[in-house]
Amino acid sequence: MHNFFAYMARMKLIKRWSLMKANDRENIAEHSAQTAQIAHAIAVIKNRLYDGSINADKITTLALYHEAAEVITGDLPTPIKYYNPKIRTAFKEIEGVANEKLLSMLPDVLTEDYRDIIIQAEDTYEHVLVKAADKISAYIKCIEEMRSGNREFAKAELSLKKEVESYFNYPEVKYFCEKFLPSFKKTLDELD
Repeated sequence: MHNFFAYMARMKLIKRWSLMKANDRENIAEHSAQTAQIAHAIAVIKNRLYDGSINADKITTLALYHEAAEVITGDLPTPIKYYNPKIRTAFKEIEGVANEKLLSMLPDVLTEDYRDIIIQAEDTYEHVLVKAADKISAYIKCIEEMRSGNREFAKAELSLKKEVESYFNYPEVKYFCEKFLPSFKKTLDELD
């Protein structure tokens, strides 16, 4: 018996934004799916408009699994995770242990196929694009909460907007944000 995919199925049980009063609860499965869609789009934009050769399928897979450790650790809220360097370092170590535990739940013949997906190298272009997509997804959540009148997300929205803009030196990220983010401020009727 191998428990890896049973653990992955638990992504839907891990709530995000636990310190915030949200009008619409979000879990890491939903967040990871949206992050994968955004990361895929950014990779395609890079390839079509900016002479890139990014493997969009790989980017999508990396984004889909970028929160995998949280099925073991839970979602540690950003204000806590980044409160100070010691906490951040300790949490990185905890994530590392969780990732190794997840890999141990696979048959040996599959472990290496999942190692680079679960334990993502942070010094790659792919990781940068997944991180940008992750921030964009979080920013979209703030936009949606603010649009529904939830001022609880006001500070997070401003903070995440700056984080997303810090990736604008990647033209594919800037293009995605300029062409697609404004739509998230519209109502369903306005989307027509």
